[in-house]
Amino acid sequence: MTRRNQHTNLKQHQRCKFVELTMVKVWYEPPPGGARTHLNRGAYYVENAMTPTFLKKMQRMAPAKVIVPFVGVISALCYLPLIGQTGLPQTMNPEHVAAQRAYMRYHNMNPIFGISSKQARSADPDP
Repeated sequence: MTRRNQHTNLKQHQRCKFVELTMVKVWYEPPPGGARTHLNRGAYYVENAMTPTFLKKMQRMAPAKVIVPFVGVISALCYLPLIGQTGLPQTMNPEHVAAQRAYMRYHNMNPIFGISSKQARSADPDP
């Protein structure tokens, strides 16, 4: 075929008003790890092939089933140091609070609306 014939055939092909569509059958195969898994990375961006199974299970769980227990465990761990405490801290006993109040008045802290204001001084039982 000469160059001129190729050019003519190309122009005739471009002038067609419809394009033939070919139907193709596609079968979807889910990822081998199940839903919420990716083929190109491990669970929670762990790039190792040795991803622990509990991380793989957590990855496929609903987010609420992972986040709520995690927050509960962290809250319980934060509460552990408070279990053994007895009484109030030293800075909350009445003598310490009175000393703080006297110090703040002496240094005239917050004189308009705070502890050194006339209204606060008149309402305070300690002179």
